[in-house]
Amino acid sequence: MITGHGKHRRTGLTALALLPLAALAACGGGGGGSDTSAEKGSGKGTISVWAHQGQASEATALQNAVKSFNSSQKAVKAELKLIPEKDYTKTITATDASELPDVLEFDGPTMANFVFNSKLAPVDGHVSAKTLGNATDAIKAQGEIDGKHYGLGMFDAGLGMYANKKLLDAAGVKYPTSVDDAWTAEEFGKALKALKGKDSDGKVLDISEQYGLASEWGTFGFSPIVFSAGGGLLKDGKAEGALDSPKVVSAMKTFQSWKPYVDPNTDGNAFAKGKVALSWVGHWNYPAYSEALGDDLAVLPLPNFGNGPKAGQGSWAWGIGADSKNGKAAGTFLDYLLNDTNVGAMTKANGAVPATKSALAKSELYKEGGPLQLFADQLAKPCGDSDITSSCVAVTRPVTAGYPTVTAKFNTALNSIYGGADPEEALQKAARAIDRDFTDNAGYEIP
Repeated sequence: MITGHGKHRRTGLTALALLPLAALAACGGGGGGSDTSAEKGSGKGTISVWAHQGQASEATALQNAVKSFNSSQKAVKAELKLIPEKDYTKTITATDASELPDVLEFDGPTMANFVFNSKLAPVDGHVSAKTLGNATDAIKAQGEIDGKHYGLGMFDAGLGMYANKKLLDAAGVKYPTSVDDAWTAEEFGKALKALKGKDSDGKVLDISEQYGLASEWGTFGFSPIVFSAGGGLLKDGKAEGALDSPKVVSAMKTFQSWKPYVDPNTDGNAFAKGKVALSWVGHWNYPAYSEALGDDLAVLPLPNFGNGPKAGQGSWAWGIGADSKNGKAAGTFLDYLLNDTNVGAMTKANGAVPATKSALAKSELYKEGGPLQLFADQLAKPCGDSDITSSCVAVTRPVTAGYPTVTAKFNTALNSIYGGADPEEALQKAARAIDRDFTDNAGYEIP
């Protein structure tokens, strides 16, 4: 997890959860039993709830939700345990399914691994049809395996390009206003060149290098280049031919060519201080950027490499422990947690995109005409994780128990390409390593 300091703290990076997912990869062996349905139980009594301890405002929003749930009715009492974020995924991974709580939070891309290891039960039949129906299509794409829903989220993530309108206007750069008129990769390169001509040190772009590209930020932030080029991290369970296709190699060469324009942004404030005109990052930087730039701030889609502009999607989600003896009570709690009041309070606390249709429609930031409408528009065109056409935008990271390997190999390749390595060699090496791991683990098929 990455945090900043002072008023420009990286608010809401918990919404992306930059965790060491590779730690999960070792836990892929031997998928558990085929029946992971939680027992319905009486629908009464005490249930245990685990969550990550993110930024203070998020923890407060969650504690308030639990408190108000407990006082709203007498049948169920929820007991919340907060676990430090840096230890959270490791804790679930190391805990036997029988010791896990009735309700638990998890980082979206880790879900399939937990299902594979029989730690999560489907929420279908425990949460109400209204709750399922109110979840956005994008968040459902992250939480679904073989038609069953294992995770529902309070919030989702937005990814794009923040722009300083004053600096773009001064350089005579025309910029897109929606996904429909996104820059092509070539147009984006020309924009960088024009901006450089008006910039004292020629560094005009921030790509949040301070997070480290060999991390989950690398996959979340830059796998959209792969999808926009018409490739994929996986296709039909294989990386070869998808990750290392000629189109992806070409797109990564283009990405590599932009490095001379990038400000290392060591303090995380290059854009807020007006040192760069463009910042490739997520929704969580909006509060600091809006405060610094006011009306000069614009939000743009990422460049289009041929298959339409793409964006990352997915965040923390909630599910039910596979060994829960009180799935009905767990479902009652989740119905309450995902109501407009609680989703509204949580997304106000972390600035993330509401993951329910009703809360999204009311959101000052994301509703139609709101300053971050672009992120909502992108999520309204979800791709899922497999059929990535030119008409969809928000791509779910591969829903597979092998995801920790996929992300570790991809972001290592990305980092080496950014550092000057040959894109074709780096991508082929990553694809071979991913496929070897999938072969060793029988394709991570969930029984």
